[in-house]
Amino acid sequence: MSDDFTMDDLTRELDRESARIIISKDFRRFKKPVTIITGLQDNKDAPEITRKLKTKIGTGGTYKDGQIMLQGDHRQMAKSMLVSMGFAEDSIEVM
Repeated sequence: MSDDFTMDDLTRELDRESARIIISKDFRRFKKPVTIITGLQDNKDAPEITRKLKTKIGTGGTYKDGQIMLQGDHRQMAKSMLVSMGFAEDSIEVM
């Protein structure tokens, strides 16, 4: 019986379980709301997670300086999507 997990997969799973993620709302130019997701700066998949969130929510955004920034207020949807990606629900704080 062989394990299908590689060491890289195992590391990613541990990162997802131990990540402390904070989702907050900020206002940028012209009082436009922006969803800010912090706590994924140590995750190698952060740019890929950003792409998935942008595609599923249908909004613009970027990964910059260790933060995911999504245009608009998508805090609850972002939380539910991160949980569906394997992050522990109790490690995600919505402000």
